[in-house]
Amino acid sequence: MTIFGQLIIGPPGSGKTTYCCESEKCLKDLKRNVAIINLDPANDNLPYTPIIDINEFITVQDVMEYLGLGPNGALLYCMEFVEEYADNIAERIKNKTDHYFLIDCPGQVELYTNHDSIKCILKSFEKIDFRLCCVNLIDSHYCSDVNKYISTLLMSSSAMLHLALPHVNVLSKIDLVEKYGEKLKFKLNYYTEVLDLAYLIDSSEDSLSSKYHELSKKLASVIEDYSLVQFIPANIKDPKFLLRIQNAVDKANGYIFKYNEEKNVQELLNKVMCNMKYDCDIDV
Repeated sequence: MTIFGQLIIGPPGSGKTTYCCESEKCLKDLKRNVAIINLDPANDNLPYTPIIDINEFITVQDVMEYLGLGPNGALLYCMEFVEEYADNIAERIKNKTDHYFLIDCPGQVELYTNHDSIKCILKSFEKIDFRLCCVNLIDSHYCSDVNKYISTLLMSSSAMLHLALPHVNVLSKIDLVEKYGEKLKFKLNYYTEVLDLAYLIDSSEDSLSSKYHELSKKLASVIEDYSLVQFIPANIKDPKFLLRIQNAVDKANGYIFKYNEEKNVQELLNKVMCNMKYDCDIDV
């Protein structure tokens, strides 16, 4: 039987753990059995109760103490350890076919862009017909800095290509935009829809040397050539936005097509989507 879920990734501080907590509440309101898996060996202060917690087997702190590794090296060691036991984790998931899974992942970006451990873990999940959608959380404050925004676009594109999963990219903490909105060059929908990046780079020419200005343009052209990244703006503590994300995820991983008998749930999602009045066109 097909199992569905979300792989929640993103840089440190983007709101992954908070998203898991709030999504669990939202999904329970939609009458789904929800289970959370913690795959972050550095997160030992969980505000939720995971059905599988990698900290029960290995932690970054233990690896640092016993092997003398630094934080990044210890985390990579932990993830390679998890990779070795991915089939066992998959078997435990397989016994919960009536559950919808949220997988809370570490914040180290290299795990999703060039390291193979997460990719190999996902291959083990494929064996049990575990259909995941990757939810990539990006802190919206990156929009206030041209270089950081371009970097997040590159990271998101690389993760989409590396993991080869359906992706939903989320611009989180959108409720804080008012605090730095004056730093945005354009309205917020410019950043969520990833419009012509040349305008953004040219608008910041004074703050960039000619060398880095040209480099930024070249990187922007790579992003635009792939044309993969768009964002859903969200305050992940607001149920309206969680439903919007869930609607996108259900379409991406095929949940709505498998469970078409849940017509009332889909009608609720569509109704909320139609009634949302949040305006992304913030004047700055």
